[in-house]
Amino acid sequence: MEKAIEELRTKGKAAKEASRHLAYISTEIKNQALYNIADDLLARKDEILAANQKDCQAAEASGMDSAMLDRLMLDESRLEGIAGDVRAVAALPDPVGETFDMRTLSNGLIISRRRVPLGVIGSMYESRPNVTVDISVLCLKSGNAVILRGGKEALNSNSALATVVQDAVTRAGVPEGAVQFIDNTDRELVNHLLKMNDFIDMFIPRGGEGLIRHVIETATMPVVSGGIGVCHTYIDSNADIEKAVPIVFNAKVQRPTVCNALDTVLVHADIAERSLPPMAAELGKAGVEIRCDQRSLAILKSNKSLKLTAATEEDWGKEFLALIAAVKVVDSLDEALEHIRTYGSGHSEAIITENYSAAMRFLDEVDAACVYINASTRFTDGGQFGLGAEVGISTGKMHARGPLGLKELTTYKWIIFGSGQVRE
Repeated sequence: MEKAIEELRTKGKAAKEASRHLAYISTEIKNQALYNIADDLLARKDEILAANQKDCQAAEASGMDSAMLDRLMLDESRLEGIAGDVRAVAALPDPVGETFDMRTLSNGLIISRRRVPLGVIGSMYESRPNVTVDISVLCLKSGNAVILRGGKEALNSNSALATVVQDAVTRAGVPEGAVQFIDNTDRELVNHLLKMNDFIDMFIPRGGEGLIRHVIETATMPVVSGGIGVCHTYIDSNADIEKAVPIVFNAKVQRPTVCNALDTVLVHADIAERSLPPMAAELGKAGVEIRCDQRSLAILKSNKSLKLTAATEEDWGKEFLALIAAVKVVDSLDEALEHIRTYGSGHSEAIITENYSAAMRFLDEVDAACVYINASTRFTDGGQFGLGAEVGISTGKMHARGPLGLKELTTYKWIIFGSGQVRE
């Protein structure tokens, strides 16, 4: 273990040294590094997919559930998507050096803020190997070095991707050590990583509730965490059913294993008998299991083709990550808001309504990173928000909230121009 800790600190030191140079290298070099990554992901797809296949086979043999297997799996189409996201980040403006809030004080001092990198970002994550690339490119474009530690279930995939990234960025002229990957799966090593505040400026965990809680409780550096995504869609009494049905279907079915997928549908009692049957019928076509409260079960039970079960208390506030949705009939917008306050995770919440006042109340009163009116929660994503990609989705309120893009990986310094002023 002592040798492993020494190697870990060596990587931390190298990342810290690289970050000092990354802070001021040109946008052209950073963009070239990203274009190299995008090209190499496809040029070296055979070795990446072979490594991923080893992980998937081992995970399946261990009994990993289908939702986690879907997160783990890479194919040529997903690699092309990842490469496309990398190019999208390269096309974004470089946040480093941006000057804002400039003003001239009464004493003649010209004062402003200039955007600068945070330094070294540490990240620990589970299952999804695309995160290795997403975090690397966002950190590099924002002038930060990065230390990556993925889950053991994706070790081969992450190792292959990290090697591709390291080779690509070094070829572009990025300082060596800018991207560090920890291939030691010993959990004890994680606790040492989380104490390395002398090298790591901010830590971002991505994964389950247990992982995130452990990082928050153990880390000695600032942590920006995402938590779980329990996402609700509320169908108001004034909803357009022709909008509501496809929105709910998309939010639940388009990709059910991700954090912005719908978990619970709340339906106003005044519209329940008209909206629930067509909504459930569409969900049923995709094989969605519907966990109903008593009132929704009474409305839907005549359709024998549906997978219906009675909801339990555990179904409210549960992130299903599967083709399962909970449904509850409520008597008012107030009841819907109270349910979301009680069971929501602060991730993404939506209202379907044609009533402006109801929409604005929902927008004002729901406490979440992303709040939608008449749209699917599946849009909560760095790429969909025009950020190119994301390091994670923060459900906290400090520093950054929602998808973490380039600007969220920077801080600022005050810049003051004088002409001889002294303080009296």
